[in-house]
Amino acid sequence: MSVDAAVGVRPSRRLAGGTAAGLGTAVLYLSLIVLIPLAAVVWRSADEGPGYFWRSVTTPDAWSALTLTIGASALVALVNLVMGTLIAWVLVRDRFPGRAVLDTIIDLPFALPTIVAGLVLLALYGPQSPLGINLAYSRAGVVLALMFVTLPFVVRTVQPVLLELDAEMEQAAASLGARPFQTFRRIILPNLLPAMLSGTALAFTRAIAEFGSTVLISGNLPFKTQVAAVNLFSQIEGDNMTGAAAIATVLLVVALVALIALDVLQRWGSRRG
Repeated sequence: MSVDAAVGVRPSRRLAGGTAAGLGTAVLYLSLIVLIPLAAVVWRSADEGPGYFWRSVTTPDAWSALTLTIGASALVALVNLVMGTLIAWVLVRDRFPGRAVLDTIIDLPFALPTIVAGLVLLALYGPQSPLGINLAYSRAGVVLALMFVTLPFVVRTVQPVLLELDAEMEQAAASLGARPFQTFRRIILPNLLPAMLSGTALAFTRAIAEFGSTVLISGNLPFKTQVAAVNLFSQIEGDNMTGAAAIATVLLVVALVALIALDVLQRWGSRRG
């Protein structure tokens, strides 16, 4: 006799009840942690009406910070797309001394507090740099800080796909006379592309919200190196909560657009595949 028959519960009902309970718990948790706080920020940004919202995000300092943040984040995401994939390839396909150590170091930006990362970058690439490279208080320093905190995203999304990739397909292509580049372009790249795009989108959305690693090395110079998160913080310090919420809403919309675009691309790629 099965357990279901012994306790007098039909399997379909048990599964349906478990699914409903799990779904309800997940939705409640996400609502309390994510949805309600985000909705509160968007609601607060509209306190003074759409006119005040628009003026808040188009003031010269706020607009400069937003354009710098989005532009630098897009550049960093593209760099991560290439270099993150390359690093993942080296870690999976190559064997060399210290590989395990390098694989561990990749996760360091996840574990290190971002303000500590900013201090490290300022010490290495600041006015008293032991390397003789001074990127402090410049946009190049902002890009460097964003590259540091977003490095693991593409690496960690591409790496598992490479590990699971069937080597027999590559061997078959080579036996048919395909060159290494042809094998990569026709077999490997189509399998890696969804993971590459996912990591790139995550790196971009992470970069537009970065605060700790940029606040020191950027110098927080309005119209030059001030990023959106730092400008938002200055709005809060000036007791302009509505203006800060407006800037936060713009960043939220940009992040949602990036994630929706990623989902559309992945669905399109799945249909083509």
